[in-house]
Amino acid sequence: MLANLLVEYCSPTLAGIKTANLFNCQYGSHSRAELAFIIALWNRRLNSKGVSLKVLRFSRGNALIYVYREKQLKEDFKKNGVAEFLFSYGYDITNIQACIERLNKRICESESFPHEIGLFLGYPLGDVTGFIENKGKNSLYTGFWKVYCNKNETLKIFEKYKKCKKVYQKLYNGGKPLMQLTATAVAK
Repeated sequence: MLANLLVEYCSPTLAGIKTANLFNCQYGSHSRAELAFIIALWNRRLNSKGVSLKVLRFSRGNALIYVYREKQLKEDFKKNGVAEFLFSYGYDITNIQACIERLNKRICESESFPHEIGLFLGYPLGDVTGFIENKGKNSLYTGFWKVYCNKNETLKIFEKYKKCKKVYQKLYNGGKPLMQLTATAVAK
């Protein structure tokens, strides 16, 4: 069950072309403990490839699952202006796990997503701040996120993500195991 969802919602992250993805997983007849066990199993498999899974929130039979590449997240947080922006929301980017825990707490304390979540998903700072300044309106384009700057460049990225998902679904449905589809992190 979880492998299908990972291919459906996280192919760009598995391929190493996107920092992170987020998706809801219904755990229905399974308990939270069973889901935690399944996620721990996937973490044992995928951590060697540089990919981690974390449940950010449980709500009415759904689990919000964050799938990310820590090395890419660290690099994203080094981009111009990102550290200052996150610091203004109480994040200390010197500890990525503490940042994820802070995000987890902020998500659990609110019905809506905190705006900074975009940075945890690899969105450009300009689009995150554009969303905040425009209260989610007046975007140049809406795709994987709302685009407020660099539209043409972002459209190319969106096409890459779409193509990746299509290829991953075809390969996975053809019998290729998820572990073989997951790119290994390259040390920088």
